[in-house]
Order: sequence, then structure tokens, then C-alpha cells
Amino acid sequence: MNTGPMNTRGAHAAQQPGPGADPTAPLHGPARTDLAFPFRIDSRGRTAEAAYDDHVRDLIEQLLFTSPGERVMHPDFGCGLLDLVFAPNSPELAATLQLSVQAALQRWLGDVIEIAALDVESEDNVVRVELAYVVRRTGTQRQDVFEGGVAA
Repeated sequence: MNTGPMNTRGAHAAQQPGPGADPTAPLHGPARTDLAFPFRIDSRGRTAEAAYDDHVRDLIEQLLFTSPGERVMHPDFGCGLLDLVFAPNSPELAATLQLSVQAALQRWLGDVIEIAALDVESEDNVVRVELAYVVRRTGTQRQDVFEGGVAA
């Protein structure tokens, strides 16, 4: 039995990013690439990429404006925000929209963002979501406005 110091060469020791390292960079393996949404080609003729915080914003936008049932492999993905655009404005509708958006964000993106503030407004044929959140991976605080509606 060997009781001497353990040789860690070749062993998988836990890696920690060094000071000043990009917190979104993987500790090992290929670099992370996030595609821009909506999908497009950049000026180099390649698939457009997005920085991680912008990618998170794109994920939120996709979640907000996807109706449950639209995605075959995830039929409960989305929050149905646009389904209520033409419902008569009332305090009950505002509460329903707020609850629906909060629940969807926590369910689908709860491990990615921490919600600081959320305000949902419905006017005429436009739904506006004002969201303040923290991107968990980078610690970045963001405040974004998402608008969606149906063309009149």
C-alpha cells in the first residue's frame, strides 16, 4: 500500500478559472458558441453568434412569444403571452399575464436567470414585458423590454 504523497498528474483534478478569466468560458473542451436569434448570416457569411448575455435575452424572448403546443418535443414550453393579446383589458388579465410569465420564466429559465422585477402590460394589440434579471452564470444585471403583438 502506498502511503506517500498522491501523484495527481493524469488524475482529473477540479479546475478553477484563474483571476480575470471569462466566467462563461468552459473549464475544458471546446469554446461555447451561442447562435444569434433570430437565425441569420453575419457579414462573414457564417452563422451569426451572440455573446452569452445576449443569448440569454434571446432565450427569454423565445419563451415569452412561444405558445404552449407550438413545439412538438416540448408541448408545454412557452407562456401563451400572445394568446391573450385580444382579451379585454382588466385587472384579472394583468394578474393572469404576470403569473403566466413569472411561472414560465421560473420553470424553463430558473437555472439561467434570477428575476429581480417583472411588469407585464397589455395595450390594444401589444403586450409589453419589462423584466429586470440577473444572469446567474456571469452575474450581469439586465433590464430588458420585450414587445409582441398582432398586426392590425
